[in-house]
Amino acid sequence: MFDVVKVLKEKGYKVTPQRIAVFDVLKHTKAHPTVEAIYNKLQPTYPTMSLATVYKSLEMFKSLNLVQELNVGEDKFRYDANVNPHPHITCISCGRVDDVDDEMFFNLTEQVASKTGYKITGQQLYFYGKCPECK
Repeated sequence: MFDVVKVLKEKGYKVTPQRIAVFDVLKHTKAHPTVEAIYNKLQPTYPTMSLATVYKSLEMFKSLNLVQELNVGEDKFRYDANVNPHPHITCISCGRVDDVDDEMFFNLTEQVASKTGYKITGQQLYFYGKCPECK
């Protein structure tokens, strides 16, 4: 994985403990947390950090392609530090979001481009159902 501090410095962004902490939460989870979940996780360690700081940090990370924003059909976005294109599956009961093994979609982008003539610049693929705990 890349060094987020190095990337921020190279791009001229201020490196703060709060920004590093926000990225660290995403880097060490597969839960695809919301802004509020990230904020709540960091609140005990950074009691003076505002929700706006989390939002601004995530927007900056998105603009640098360090995180991806997921819209899985809720009223809020979720975030993922894995920026490689990969499908997600969402539980319609509890809201859990998981990665789908992208090997089963190997060459899907190339297949779509070939069939449609489009130059594919990105993709997001979502599946919905009930997770093992809710089914």
